[in-house]
Amino acid sequence: MEQTHLAHKSDTSQKRLTLQGRQGNPAWERPALIILLVITAIAYIWGLNKSGWSNSFYSAAVQAATKSWKAFFFGSIDSANFITVDKPPASLWVMDLSARIFGLNSWSILVPEALEGVACVWILYLAVRRWFSAGAALLAGAVLAITPVAALMFRFNNPDALLVLLLTASAYSFIRALEEGKIKWLVWSSVLIGFGFLTKMLAAFFVIPGFVFVYLLFAPVSVRKRIVQIIISAITVIVSAGWWVAIVELIPASARPFIGSSQKNSILDLIFGYNGLGRLTGNESGMGGNGGGRTGAGMSAFGGNTGLTRLFNSEMGGQISWLIPAALILFLVSLWLIRRQWRSHRAFPALLMWAATFFITGILFSFGSGTIHQYYTIALAPSIGAIIGIAVEVLWQRREEWMSRLALAVATLSTAIWAFVLLYRTPTWLPVLRIAILIIGIIAAVAILFGPTLNRKLANGAAVAAIVACLAGPLAYTIQTISTAHTGSTPTAGPTITNAGFRGNFGGNQGPSGYNSGHSNGDQPQMPSSSNSNGGQPQMPGSYSAEKNGNTNRTGFHGGFESTPSKTIVKLLKQHASKYTWVAATVSAQSSASYQLATDKAIMDIGGFTGSDTAPTLSEFKKYVKQGKIHYFISNGRGSGSGMGQMGGNFPNRNNDGSKSNKNFKGNFNGPMGGNANVSSSITNWVQKNFKSKTVDGVTVYDLTQAKS
Repeated sequence: MEQTHLAHKSDTSQKRLTLQGRQGNPAWERPALIILLVITAIAYIWGLNKSGWSNSFYSAAVQAATKSWKAFFFGSIDSANFITVDKPPASLWVMDLSARIFGLNSWSILVPEALEGVACVWILYLAVRRWFSAGAALLAGAVLAITPVAALMFRFNNPDALLVLLLTASAYSFIRALEEGKIKWLVWSSVLIGFGFLTKMLAAFFVIPGFVFVYLLFAPVSVRKRIVQIIISAITVIVSAGWWVAIVELIPASARPFIGSSQKNSILDLIFGYNGLGRLTGNESGMGGNGGGRTGAGMSAFGGNTGLTRLFNSEMGGQISWLIPAALILFLVSLWLIRRQWRSHRAFPALLMWAATFFITGILFSFGSGTIHQYYTIALAPSIGAIIGIAVEVLWQRREEWMSRLALAVATLSTAIWAFVLLYRTPTWLPVLRIAILIIGIIAAVAILFGPTLNRKLANGAAVAAIVACLAGPLAYTIQTISTAHTGSTPTAGPTITNAGFRGNFGGNQGPSGYNSGHSNGDQPQMPSSSNSNGGQPQMPGSYSAEKNGNTNRTGFHGGFESTPSKTIVKLLKQHASKYTWVAATVSAQSSASYQLATDKAIMDIGGFTGSDTAPTLSEFKKYVKQGKIHYFISNGRGSGSGMGQMGGNFPNRNNDGSKSNKNFKGNFNGPMGGNANVSSSITNWVQKNFKSKTVDGVTVYDLTQAKS
């Protein structure tokens, strides 16, 4: 009887701990956290299947991994292990395991991404809560959860979701190390950074300078011990990041797939070229060595003009910048107010750590001349959330001081004004919202400024109004993002900005018939649009529309490749499939992925992601054909000098009425997606000259077993 009573008491205590949190914590804290995480999970998981395969390039690699453990390890895009994706495979491993357990479908691929987002919000809460109040931690988590680009990427299958989760977890471990001075937490932080490298290579190292600086300055151990611990951490990063790299480099090239987006079939080339310094200098070897991401001096094809204002421009502003003005103001004033307590006040090292990550990452994104996609800015979201949460607490605790009230008021007003500007970029989308935010922001700022003259209820009301004014804009963008399907390789959050460069369907497997950039702005590059029933968006020839059941489909760079091939061509490709290593070959993974996912058979992707890789060479391709390893060659107008095959020189722009604009888009693309088209073009030309072809639902297919007479 007594044992039963004790067990019942223990169960009751456990339930109380789960619902109310640890003793001494506010009673509302744990329920608020649970509500935040549940809402985040629902928002990130709801309707994921609308996006289908999302980025079919990575989905095809997941498919390959369900059939081949070798493809799993290397991150091959096809189960025959011809070529890898353009990133290391860590982010794929999570989706691969999910697909092996639950079967290959959009849910098994995308739900892990959503759960990574929920985990990221939770870990950021834990990181801030370690030293600060429940309110600060919950505010930080909420800011991350409703950041539009975060909602976008935690519902998408690009590597960024796992990268941000790993780096946020690394920050939590670092805070524990900084608090206790114990090497084990520093080692865990380093291991997480190392696996971040295996997710997106050098992008994982952006946090290291800030961590090292703060640890050397604030760790509660001797200077000598700090240095030793930092050296051990550096070795840990190298080992945890380098074990996979070493294995790949040591395996003979003949025994592994070609390293996609490298020009020398080397993982080291990929690290320091396409996925490394090339992103900053514009000399991206995976794009043919000519800075394929650049469109002219000081401009990237995706992120707009380089410079300090890049994060605020029409391409990136709506993705991430909503709270950046507030974060900067609150950070600077908070540091100033606690400057005399810099050794004793925990907010000082915490703010420095998060701010260092924000500034280093933000500066690299702002001035990188290579390919800097809009969605990369998700890396800034945890830092912005943490800075906001911590700085608001510091200033709110000192709200009796005029400088604290002024900082809070100015931050609120500047955020409301900036939200008005961002929302005005889509003037017909919820026009009332921007006006309401501005009015509420002004009222809240004035009330905060005169806080001491208000009673407690009015002061709290002013704080609530400030939160509403600051978060309503990004929340609206996030809701719009969640309700929209996203496919392609360069998705963007929020409604379409009419004057944002390359926001729509740049590309599409249209070949000579052209494509439409998806914009109505005459100052943006457009090619002649093809006639189809997909809302004006280009489709893959012989395919069904990617837009189904009335859902709006926001496509990225190669949105047209996300369409599903027709049943007729799928049936053709699957005929006698067991006799061939690859049922077909086509130029670039962006084309091959849709066919591979539709047929569930390996497709050789000539030239890798962009079609510019030197794999296979013409002689190698001839050898494969002679050996009977490839059945068909699918012509898509790329790599043969037509359509998107040659994107060099100047493109004439078109105004809204179709007339020619006086402005020219100066491209720096020299082949399929910016690479050297010589290899893919030579293969395409050889096939066209030597093999019989037929057209199936608009697609030209060459039978590599039937030579021309």
